[in-house]
Amino acid sequence: MTDAEPYLRLERITKSFGPFQALKDVSLEIFRGEFVCFLGPSGCGKTTLLRAIAGLDVQTSGRIEQGGRDVSDLPASARDFGIVFQSYALFPNLTVARNVGYGLESRKIPRDERTRRVADLLELVGLPDAGPKFPGQLSGGQQQRVALARALAIGPGLLLLDEPLSALDARVRQRLRTEIVRLHRRLGVTTIMVTHDQEEALTMADRIVVMNQGGIEQVGTPLTIYRHPASRFVADFIGHMNFIPALTAGPGRVRVGALELETGELDDLPPGTPVTLGVRPEDIQVRDIGGHAANVFSAHVGELEFLGGIWRAALTERSMGAGPALELRADLSSNAVRDLDVARGAELMVAVPPERIRVFVQGASP
Repeated sequence: MTDAEPYLRLERITKSFGPFQALKDVSLEIFRGEFVCFLGPSGCGKTTLLRAIAGLDVQTSGRIEQGGRDVSDLPASARDFGIVFQSYALFPNLTVARNVGYGLESRKIPRDERTRRVADLLELVGLPDAGPKFPGQLSGGQQQRVALARALAIGPGLLLLDEPLSALDARVRQRLRTEIVRLHRRLGVTTIMVTHDQEEALTMADRIVVMNQGGIEQVGTPLTIYRHPASRFVADFIGHMNFIPALTAGPGRVRVGALELETGELDDLPPGTPVTLGVRPEDIQVRDIGGHAANVFSAHVGELEFLGGIWRAALTERSMGAGPALELRADLSSNAVRDLDVARGAELMVAVPPERIRVFVQGASP
């Protein structure tokens, strides 16, 4: 096997629980050293897919290869992975050191080597003095670090993380996700993490697998997923998006009421075809709008929400004449709000760059 070949290959994986099909013909390739996030809403199949990879819930049909070896029918104990659960799953009656070394002990690793390995791992996760303590004496974040050290103790080829941060408070969660990424970069172990938190996926993953209703909607880098969502579901699930009903008006143009807009992407559709436009709030421009900029119009400022680093403004296009008003949410910097004197009831010139408009056709990807 070469570095160009997938380390983990899933081929047409299905999983049924009675009449309910939790996974529907899922195929995916993951490469050695990648950090991949399975992202999606509750019930989309992401945890079921992770458990199938681990052999904890064997797939109904399909094939799983790891490192060039068919592991489809192997029990979990015969597969090469370490796993961290949301609930930590530590043994409360064992010390931290014995929890971390549990897998080494079961593999009959000599005591001296085991002691050195446990000490190295606790140092690696930032808990060098925690060995003699019991899990109940640690905070939630510390317990999850112990669980991570235990998963890494056996030197697995694959690290599986099942929503490992969701039980922690926001500040601890943010700190620990940074530490997990640093640890991954240091060790280079192929990692799959299940999460429903889009921020976690965007900040941690090399690639994101967006799942919905037992299938894969899109696979790509965080930037690709965010900037070029392959479906309305992905656009709606990742970040914030304005969705605007429109009709095609010729090559690269759409009509919203009386307003005609240029788009950076549009299939060869007959004029009058219904489409939905997607525009990120941060992509709406309110300053440095040149005289030749496209899609410039006047908007009325409605509600303003202060969100810390930005203001979210409700904008209504005012010059459309007949037809429904174009309503948008725009994210404006505090500097822009101050410099342009943006306030409720003000009139504001805005521009929507054509290249930032996504066009969704019902029943098709953009």
